[in-house]
Amino acid sequence: MERHEDIALMAHLMRRAGFGADRDELERLVDQGYEETVEQLVNPTDDIPPADDLLLYRYIPATETGGPNPMPGAANWLYNMVNTHRHLEEKTTLFWHQVFATGNSKVDNDNHLTAQVQMFRKHGMGNYRDLLIRVAQNPAMIFWLDNNENHKRAPNENWGRELLELFSLGVGNYTEEDVFECARAFTGWTINAKIPRQPYHRFSWSYAFRPEEHDFGQKTFLGHTGNFDGEDIIDIILQQPACARFVTRHLYNFFVADEAQVPAWDIEPPRDPDAIDYLSKIFVDSGFELKPVLKAIFLSDFFKEAMYQKVKSPAEVVVGTLRLTGDMKGPDKRLMEMGQQTNYMGQSLHDPPSVEGWQTGRDWINSGSVVKRINFVADHVSNLDLPGVQSIVRRVAKNGAQITPDALVDRCVELIGPLEISDDTRGELLAHAEDEGPISYATDVEYAELSRRVGDMLALIAATVEYQFG
Repeated sequence: MERHEDIALMAHLMRRAGFGADRDELERLVDQGYEETVEQLVNPTDDIPPADDLLLYRYIPATETGGPNPMPGAANWLYNMVNTHRHLEEKTTLFWHQVFATGNSKVDNDNHLTAQVQMFRKHGMGNYRDLLIRVAQNPAMIFWLDNNENHKRAPNENWGRELLELFSLGVGNYTEEDVFECARAFTGWTINAKIPRQPYHRFSWSYAFRPEEHDFGQKTFLGHTGNFDGEDIIDIILQQPACARFVTRHLYNFFVADEAQVPAWDIEPPRDPDAIDYLSKIFVDSGFELKPVLKAIFLSDFFKEAMYQKVKSPAEVVVGTLRLTGDMKGPDKRLMEMGQQTNYMGQSLHDPPSVEGWQTGRDWINSGSVVKRINFVADHVSNLDLPGVQSIVRRVAKNGAQITPDALVDRCVELIGPLEISDDTRGELLAHAEDEGPISYATDVEYAELSRRVGDMLALIAATVEYQFG
């Protein structure tokens, strides 16, 4: 029983701090120890490799250069999520894409979204102040929120408003005057023109500061007065108690348990106020470093007690399924098509619906997306050609030469999760298993039949409410 609980807790950690793990990896990590695994996730050593992008570009060059639509970038990112060994680094990259939502629907140059994702991958577990500055100087973000149109004689408030509303403080913690003064401070933060794409392909924008476009006048922002520029504004933002609470609530919502949607946070209290207080203090005391907060989350009791308190995002469904079943390893020729699977479920990578990002939690589920989610998982876990499915079958058949319907259900639920399923769910699964009775697997023909039945059972489990929560 203790071993089962250790496996279940490790599976929970790997779902939240990564995209899941198969049984072999879970058992290895349990032997390594929970705290040691958390440390490895937060501070991966140099011998823990990311995905090999150069190998990807060698076989599928379009995933580096991008195009007018987000397909190449989504394929690039899917490859990284499936093949990286730096699990939390990649999961945190997805977290920041949700917070600093930037869409190719407007940018129209997907290579800039790939570059932004690479920035999140490299710096997303570092210092929040540094990250805010990098985001403010990121060409995709500058174009997305019109800061290239932010001039001293005609301030554009789009970047300044979203910096305060969605990226750092939240509604109710600033005034309209603060938005205007913030916009003034970021005038002149813009992008250089780039070489036309023909005849060679796409070139990249680069950040530029144009002093002739910057308002060097005195500004009053959040009660402070001075000749502020963008970095000064960010420093003042970090002094606000609301900032740490806003960022840590985002972290809680993404890594721990589903919260209310972000626009409601000014009227909806946190799900766990004590957890937010605890994480906010760590965030401030560390000088706004992300790693101490992430480590505190994964070692906390409130995290360990939050199993199955989140609806999996489409990216988590797709990548978790591919990792479980051992599909799409390396630069697979199906990457372009597979990268669109999250889109069909409501999450188009590189192309969120607005600057607010996606509506998460139960909003991931509707009558159309749930069918796509279930079919995707069911098709994979019942595919007996996939190495991860073959491994599950071998484990089901590990003891003895015959398996009862009860044991078939229990082993499949254990190996695809482990999952905690209701009595009603177990009853439905058991009824299906009992229709075909016990099965022997002493011969090759019987083993093939067992394999089919395991695949069928895994597909049924994929359709349960319990499986769709992570």
